Amino acid sequence: MTTTPPEGEPASPVIFARAIAPDGMSRHMAWGEIVGWKPSRPGDLLWVHLERNAGGVSEWLRDGLHLSSATIDAITSNQNRPRAFRDGNALATILRGVNSSDDGKADDLVALQIWADESHVITLRRRRLEAPKDVLAEIEAGAGSVTVGDIVTRLVERTVSHIGDVIIDMNDRIDQLEERCRDTRLDDVLKAISDIRRKCLSLKRHMSPQHDALIQIARNAPDWLSADNREVIRETIDQLHHYLEDIDVTKESALVLQDDLNNRAAAETNKTSYLLSIVAAIFLPLGFLTGVLGMNVGGVPGLTDPHAFWVTCGFMASLATAQLVIFRRLRWL
Repeated sequence: MTTTPPEGEPASPVIFARAIAPDGMSRHMAWGEIVGWKPSRPGDLLWVHLERNAGGVSEWLRDGLHLSSATIDAITSNQNRPRAFRDGNALATILRGVNSSDDGKADDLVALQIWADESHVITLRRRRLEAPKDVLAEIEAGAGSVTVGDIVTRLVERTVSHIGDVIIDMNDRIDQLEERCRDTRLDDVLKAISDIRRKCLSLKRHMSPQHDALIQIARNAPDWLSADNREVIRETIDQLHHYLEDIDVTKESALVLQDDLNNRAAAETNKTSYLLSIVAAIFLPLGFLTGVLGMNVGGVPGLTDPHAFWVTCGFMASLATAQLVIFRRLRWL
């Protein structure tokens, strides 16, 4: 449960902050309270979710939490390739999650930096991500104690789980394209396939190092991660591994569909070119004959014969028929 936040709070880098007691009760914290917060009893913890580029954040991390310059640079930098490392008994983690909010693209990967020790969980973001809000809602709706390890593992689990929704959406999109490709313009289908392949590459580029980061957490977990927390991390690693395999399958499916469409388009082009060649072959001798008879010189036969035109038309029709018969026997048609 959560107490009502104070009104009229001045602008601060805090998106939300909760002081959580050992029994699970949480209390809204203002920026001024956060700066001087200390646990009053074992099990008390503080979770602060911050805008990482806001003023005062780096100074508080340095002066209030006494983080090293290297750690502060890692969790506040815009260079946010997924990784994890220990800082004494604290854990610093940089994750990438899918922005599933209404104001962002479903495949947009957003960075979430996490720093945690025995009594603090500090999460930082530059762009909106749903995972912290989802975890906060779970804590406030649930009952029972919550530890730092619980919050960290839930954040990791939530961040990874949203990736599966994007992969499922891409697979469904490929199935729809396969069903509708004959009724949709080829250029539109190829563009959609290219978009899917770019999404796969983007996910793979960030999820592979994220998989390595989670393995690093499992191998070098701090003391405050319980056995249950470590089990959740291992399950999340396995889930992310399956997602990476699914990304490869999705990318290959898109490539196969693209190749099939390209081959189909090439076959249609070849068929059209072949038919045009047959038509040209039929009309070549007919064009030569009409060209000869149309010369404006003396001695052209049939100039004075009233039946010459119809005789010529019959001859050309017979010639065209003979060509069609020959082409059919040669299996050109």
